[in-house]
Amino acid sequence: MDVRIYDTARAMGAAAAAAVADELRERIAGQGQAAVLLASAPSQFDTWDALALQPGIEWGRVTVFHLDEYVGFDEAHPQSLRGLLKARFLSRIPIGGFHGLRGEAPGPEAECRRYARLLEENPPSLALIGIGENGHLAFNDPHVADFKDPLAVKIVDLDEACRRQQVHDGAFRSISEVPARALTLTIPRIMSAPAVFAAVPGSRKRRAVEAALGGPISPDCPASVLRTHPRCVLFLDTEAAPAGRAPR
Repeated sequence: MDVRIYDTARAMGAAAAAAVADELRERIAGQGQAAVLLASAPSQFDTWDALALQPGIEWGRVTVFHLDEYVGFDEAHPQSLRGLLKARFLSRIPIGGFHGLRGEAPGPEAECRRYARLLEENPPSLALIGIGENGHLAFNDPHVADFKDPLAVKIVDLDEACRRQQVHDGAFRSISEVPARALTLTIPRIMSAPAVFAAVPGSRKRRAVEAALGGPISPDCPASVLRTHPRCVLFLDTEAAPAGRAPR
């Protein structure tokens, strides 16, 4: 894995955005369009801010998918993840298309199948993701992470560490408010993107980053699977970087 470390979260976000922009411009030039997977979380704000300002991206040729949504939440819900992505980033660019996971769908299993079909019809060429405090990718917490998952999208029960992270991020006032279930893209679906960029700032992510980089490749730390991707770049700030790793 290509690991790049920056002095601040803002510098990290600028570097991640520049790399994503280069990839988008190349894909659009070569294929006429690009599909992208985007994480929806405060950890991505610095990258989104910088990406929205990148020049020369034909956003009208870009289709965006996102990684996860809480079961029962519609887009207008204050804590909706797709609502956050649209309000904080997609509203700032002339995006060609956006497909959202509908947490409010009366049949969550059918919604997973619908979204899986959309992904199959327009396979993402790159993913911009984060890593959770428990090492999760999207909402694939350790107890549900499956590196050989046969599904592309599934319903999961969120573990306590994941739910506490949502409080740490300021999305909820207490863990009792955080939903217990969510829809998520699975790890094989995320890993199928030809290029994966992970933007991971903040001291609360350091233990997960250390496990992802130096521990066993195991669902115990779902992010460790990124070491098996042929083209993954991990962007860190100094707070998230393991001890002894300096900015470069």
